[in-house]
Amino acid sequence: MVGFVGRPLTAAALGTLAALGWLLASAPVMASDFRSVAEGGAILYDGPSLKARGLFVATAYLPVELIASDGKWNKVRDPAGDLAWVEATALSTQRTVMAVQSVVSVRQSPSDKSTELCKVVQGVALDYADQSGVPPGWVKVRHRDGLTGFVRISQVWGT
Repeated sequence: MVGFVGRPLTAAALGTLAALGWLLASAPVMASDFRSVAEGGAILYDGPSLKARGLFVATAYLPVELIASDGKWNKVRDPAGDLAWVEATALSTQRTVMAVQSVVSVRQSPSDKSTELCKVVQGVALDYADQSGVPPGWVKVRHRDGLTGFVRISQVWGT
């Protein structure tokens, strides 16, 4: 095998490359970095510039997945899976999740048998609350009215 600039790779270099490949392949998958569109909404563009073509206006609290950032602009994925660019100042550090099923039950505790506190319809954004102690498969949320409860993670986008 030939390395950079046409030089043959030594056995030690091949061993190092194999170990590095194994380490990268076995590394844990990084958790997604989610943000939400700040109050007032934001224009999402097809490139990192105000001169780029505006794709659509995102409403306040829409959760987006951060894909890349250059400090001033962020490349994000929206709940529909579309990629776009948004000014970094148009995003909030407050995370939200969005209901993706026609009706989502917010429950008092993380159990399907728990008391239903309310129902939200598809597209409603809920604040992503403190997740300490929340069992797998559930997410703790807070409605803008102040109600706090739990929803199945499969029923929301933004986690």
